[in-house]
Amino acid sequence: MNRTDGAHLSDEQRYALSSRKKEQEWEALCCRCGACCGAFEDPCQHLQKTASGTFICGIYEERFGVQRSVGGREFRCVPIRTILDKYWTHDCLCAYKKQLKNIKEPGCES
Repeated sequence: MNRTDGAHLSDEQRYALSSRKKEQEWEALCCRCGACCGAFEDPCQHLQKTASGTFICGIYEERFGVQRSVGGREFRCVPIRTILDKYWTHDCLCAYKKQLKNIKEPGCES
């Protein structure tokens, strides 16, 4: 019998499964604008522009920690959640900020 309701899982397993699902939902919010990675100024050296005009991180799974920009500036890549209360150039494009803070600024896409 294949159960999909999670009743056969331990509390720890259900928690881990729920956490993974929430993380996937959170990640799905990102519109890949690249603003948080400096796409409109001195971008991270790992930021790559796709053919569709969006951006991806070339080292996404290992991105956290000290990194360098294309111009050689050293910075610390952190989870987006830790900087949502900060400003960065074109942060009004950020889907996380749009959802969480409802940012509306002239000159930015809605």
